Amino acid sequence: MTRVSLGIVRLLPLAAALAMPPAVRAAELVMFKRDGCSYCERFDREIGPGYERSDEGRIAPLRRIDVHRPVPADLNFIAIERMTPLFVLVEHNREIGRIRGYPGEDNFWGLLGGLIEELRRASGTAVDCRQPVGIKRGEERQCVRVS
Repeated sequence: MTRVSLGIVRLLPLAAALAMPPAVRAAELVMFKRDGCSYCERFDREIGPGYERSDEGRIAPLRRIDVHRPVPADLNFIAIERMTPLFVLVEHNREIGRIRGYPGEDNFWGLLGGLIEELRRASGTAVDCRQPVGIKRGEERQCVRVS
């Protein structure tokens, strides 16, 4: 085999892993959005940059879906609403709960914390989230899944 074809063969497992559908993930936070939505833009400014590094983001990665495009097949169980943004916490192809609209940074983290607690109860897995006094939500917190 040539050097190029060996490189391609080595990349095939990585490509296969990246091509796996998001439904394989245990939990995810699905954000239904639309272009021009001022609350979607506000969420992107206030929460978006740090969400994936937050404890909640590690438990339920964010997945953005444009409401003007067809809903991916693995999300066809979600009842879509007109309001954007709409955040839906899902696990194993079932809805755990939703947040309608973007209520601001502090309220969003509080509502999401409630959904994460619902996730814990629904999955039977303990999720321990601690908010140290004086620390802004999303910073320096410990939040881990405990089996």
